Amino acid sequence: MKTLKLLSVLALISIYFAACSPSKEKYETKIKNLEKNLFSEKNTSINKINAKELIDAYIEFAEKFPADSNSAKYLFNAADISMNILESDKAISIYNKIINDYPNFKKAPECLFLKGFVYENNLNDLEKAKTIYLEFLEKYPDNDFADDAKISIENLGKTPEQLILEFEKKANNESKE
Repeated sequence: MKTLKLLSVLALISIYFAACSPSKEKYETKIKNLEKNLFSEKNTSINKINAKELIDAYIEFAEKFPADSNSAKYLFNAADISMNILESDKAISIYNKIINDYPNFKKAPECLFLKGFVYENNLNDLEKAKTIYLEFLEKYPDNDFADDAKISIENLGKTPEQLILEFEKKANNESKE
């Protein structure tokens, strides 16, 4: 009898929580509304508070529905926004999650490249960036970003002025030939 009561109580609690938890559609509607708000034509710059709210919504969706086909895409969007609002550690963390949890996601190679990009450009950790770019080239030598990774490695730590001088010198040498 006690077991039956306990099972009844547990069943009622389960039903209550299932009824109270938002559906996937509600999460997607929330995300769409946050995206419209953040990316509306009225906004000339990104509102960091709205951006963080959208990032959190993307991450929450992926945590609640990890097998959903939108989860990796939402995480990619969250990492992209994080990178652009200079939340570099968060961007790297999300890129790592995609790389580890969604290795078959079509943009997983891009996540590895962008992780190197964040280390190079946002965190100025050139050694870590180089390591990641080399890893990218080893894993994805034929990827569209392979040439970008090679160029990034060649130009790590160079100032814009140094790059301009090298470009001009190369152009002069080619025009003399």
